[in-house]
Amino acid sequence: MNMVKFTIDGREVQAEEGKVILEVARENHIYIPSLCYHEEVAAYGACRLCMVEITTSRGRQRLVTSCLYPVEEGLIVKTDSSRVTRVRRLVTELLLSRCPDSEVLQELARKLGIEKPRFPLEQGNRRCILCALCTRACQEVVGVSAISLVNRGINRQMATPFYDFSEVCIACGTCAEICPTNAITIEDVGDTRKVILPHVTMEFKLKICNVCGRYWAPERQLNHIIKQANLPPDAFDKCPDCRE
Repeated sequence: MNMVKFTIDGREVQAEEGKVILEVARENHIYIPSLCYHEEVAAYGACRLCMVEITTSRGRQRLVTSCLYPVEEGLIVKTDSSRVTRVRRLVTELLLSRCPDSEVLQELARKLGIEKPRFPLEQGNRRCILCALCTRACQEVVGVSAISLVNRGINRQMATPFYDFSEVCIACGTCAEICPTNAITIEDVGDTRKVILPHVTMEFKLKICNVCGRYWAPERQLNHIIKQANLPPDAFDKCPDCRE
């Protein structure tokens, strides 16, 4: 295991070669804001909030996205320089103008001293900042690719194919769990689970427990697990409480 030494905000730290700046900063309790990064999926660099200022061992200075830039020997990282703060404020204003109803962005703006974005406020984006965390988790973790980013430019959106019911969605709720701005929500009412995406709502049948009669998980999700793990068809006839 190769280790490298470098500096973050004046602190000398040591990290495994290959790790990215944001990952090491979090391990050392150094705050760098980020909305599109999650350790369980491949880094994407979409939100640009995690920009930091670096100086390499050769003396080159520039701004980089800390979720993508690997640590290296002799690197000097500044997470809150005046240059970084200006960029971070601009990015936050742009995101807030896109999703003015997002409580997460509103709180971040307050931390940065932003009272009102300088750009026109858009409507209809329903808190989605196009970070693609949901689509990456659906593809890389769940393995079904039920949602994706569609269209281009200002019409870019996260959606299901043809903005309709996704035949491959298993209603697991991973997308809602990982969404940083609560743009996706899950509602279980009676025997039905609703997956509420920014531009489409899907309904799925929940599995009933043969013992207690409680609806406890989406049938599609359980069937997916049975198929992937080669389990017997009745593997989930009982809920977790009744299997104990």
